[in-house]
Amino acid sequence: MKQNDVCEIEVTNEKTVNDVKSHMPDEDLLLEVSETYKIFGDLTRLKILQALYQRELCVCDLTAVLEANQSTISHQLRILRSKNLVKFRKEGKMVYYSLADEHVVKIIEMGIEHVTEK
Repeated sequence: MKQNDVCEIEVTNEKTVNDVKSHMPDEDLLLEVSETYKIFGDLTRLKILQALYQRELCVCDLTAVLEANQSTISHQLRILRSKNLVKFRKEGKMVYYSLADEHVVKIIEMGIEHVTEK
């Protein structure tokens, strides 16, 4: 069976290869980006981000929205905070979470847009 999606001969353009290599980000930076994108691979974390996309919520409201227990939500929020995807503020005895910045909003919007495009 013949594949049509690969070159039939192996020839590289050295100038092109060197140009692309010279513009590649540092591997440590790409690893950090990869680790950040892995966070979006968990359904519970993605649901938390989607809920916070709509508005700031306290932990109790997040547990009610996601119909999950508080320890699960708190654990996932710690992971999201460690990657600077969410932030929190404390008001009295209540802790409120929101998305960390506009970049997180864009990632969510672009992901949904990409999956729903035809």
